[in-house]
Amino acid sequence: MYELLNIYKNKYWFIDMPLFFIIFFSLYTIINSYIFVRGWQALSIYPQLRIFYAIIFFLFASSYIIARAFSNNLPDLIYTILIWIGSFYFMLMFYLFLLFLLADLIYLTNNIFRIFPENFYAKNSRSRFIVAFVISMITIVFAVYGYINRSNIKIKELDIVLHNPFNKNYRIVFFSDLHVSVVNNHNFLDNVVHQINSLEPDLILIGGDLIDEKSDKLRKLELAENLKNLNASLGVYSITGNHEYINGVDSTVKFLEDLGINFLRDEEILIDNAFYVVGREDRSISMFTKKERKSLKELIDKLDRDKPIILLDHQPIDLNEAVQHGITLQLSGHTHHGQIAPANLITKRVYELSWGYKRKGNSHFYVSSGIGTWGPPIKIGNDAEIVFINFSF
Repeated sequence: MYELLNIYKNKYWFIDMPLFFIIFFSLYTIINSYIFVRGWQALSIYPQLRIFYAIIFFLFASSYIIARAFSNNLPDLIYTILIWIGSFYFMLMFYLFLLFLLADLIYLTNNIFRIFPENFYAKNSRSRFIVAFVISMITIVFAVYGYINRSNIKIKELDIVLHNPFNKNYRIVFFSDLHVSVVNNHNFLDNVVHQINSLEPDLILIGGDLIDEKSDKLRKLELAENLKNLNASLGVYSITGNHEYINGVDSTVKFLEDLGINFLRDEEILIDNAFYVVGREDRSISMFTKKERKSLKELIDKLDRDKPIILLDHQPIDLNEAVQHGITLQLSGHTHHGQIAPANLITKRVYELSWGYKRKGNSHFYVSSGIGTWGPPIKIGNDAEIVFINFSF
């Protein structure tokens, strides 16, 4: 839910941060109250379980918020447990809300049109329990599938063939939205680094949102150490995403640069005297620092336009800007393609390209659904992906 609100926030950037969090906590309270009431009603035939239900529900619904609010004061083990519980609960909450809402709409429709037999739509204690039980089982099945899907990283191949006199070929690996945290932790990162290095890339490009913890927490728990093992002969380059700003951009960038990640912050670099990589600051810069990022025109104005340009821009907003400025290939992330379907229906309406490849004019675009996850380590309706690009001249 936070990611969906963040999508809304980035589209309507003029909403200030306090109002954003008021909206978030208001919705969070309303949705959880609705789910709690439906569960409480379902247990009317087992009233002795209600007190245990209330305690467990409160623990699940509040654990992530408690962990984040008191992260510096909690023992590492307690913090980790609360984050894991709270992260999974975001997914459970999302599906429980949708499925209970769907059930209520079916009840309402039946009350008007009498589509189903009476014993199907009767709202008695037994039927309430059965409906709640079925909804809970469906949600658990989705959670198991989504966790397995997230753990199964896929390699997507993209061929970009350009016609110019250089006659060179580069193996480029691109990934985005790793979100290193106590959820996307050592084991997950070990697998990511192993798969990337096995592709023997010449260049590694990262589309932002590398982390999802503050640098002191990452350092203390050594969660990101394996990033220093990423290996590419032409270097490893990243840009900032909104989560770098959420967790303190300057301290985060310094921490990651110490691990061998080179950040391009409204900067460009010439790779092998053959093509440019241009990295833009994330749009969140205006929200967190009241500064503005450089325009694309400013960034590329002095470049040799006979050479191809790869643009790293975390949020895939206004693709036409890249087309107008002759960008060869834009690589983005951020959307997660909703991360948990049917949230992808929202990202598809917000973004011209929510996931995958698109060509506009002479410009190529790829928006990654992300290799990691925000919140629950679950992906439904999209993949955990590494993009392997054959960049040929």
